[in-house]
Amino acid sequence: MIVHVLYNTSSQNISDSQIVSQILVLNEDFNATNGDLNLVPSEFTDNIGNTEIEFSLSQIIRKQTSRTSFGTNDDIKFNSQGGSDVISPQTYLNIWVGNIGGGILGYAQFPGGSSSTDGVVIGTNYFGTNGTATSPFDKGRTGTHEVGHWLNLRHIWGDGRCNRDDFVSDTPKSDRPNYGCPNYPTSHCRSADMTMNYMDYTNDACMQMFSIGQKDRMRALFVEGGARDSFYAP
Repeated sequence: MIVHVLYNTSSQNISDSQIVSQILVLNEDFNATNGDLNLVPSEFTDNIGNTEIEFSLSQIIRKQTSRTSFGTNDDIKFNSQGGSDVISPQTYLNIWVGNIGGGILGYAQFPGGSSSTDGVVIGTNYFGTNGTATSPFDKGRTGTHEVGHWLNLRHIWGDGRCNRDDFVSDTPKSDRPNYGCPNYPTSHCRSADMTMNYMDYTNDACMQMFSIGQKDRMRALFVEGGARDSFYAP
């Protein structure tokens, strides 16, 4: 993993500790070792997926920029636009951390897009668990959610009505995102929503799991011929 830190003010130049805290969360969440896993309702405990995907830090790139904020148009990924160019996207997950603006927590590129913009962008205030991380998005789950997109997961509600799927068989259908910390059960489309799934929009403290189907969808990227097979070294 390569982390690009884009900062306009000194407070945006996040610490190594904050970066490490995000990587710890990713490894816990993607391997189902997170300490809040016991909060998953019994209806869904048999669906909990351990992806066995590990993340490690290779490099931190720090760059002061004249840009006071970036949008979602990928300027943050280019030196020429005040950002930082992607590095070896065939073998490294690139994460850019900066002030996005507009209330956006983060965004990610799905597999199959341009290599020049491949990776994940996370707002300075929503990255990791210390430093500038701000409640209720201060437990690193924005990173978990966006890396989930980078690994080909759609939002848990499928971004549509009840008949629009997220292409994962063991996640209940829903027709909307959930926010805050919903009570269980919160039901749409005649079933309880998996509101505690990382791919919903709930607060960090109310997300605890990926499903087995989501695990399978992510791991399919790394098999021979998969969209991210260059990351796998047998």
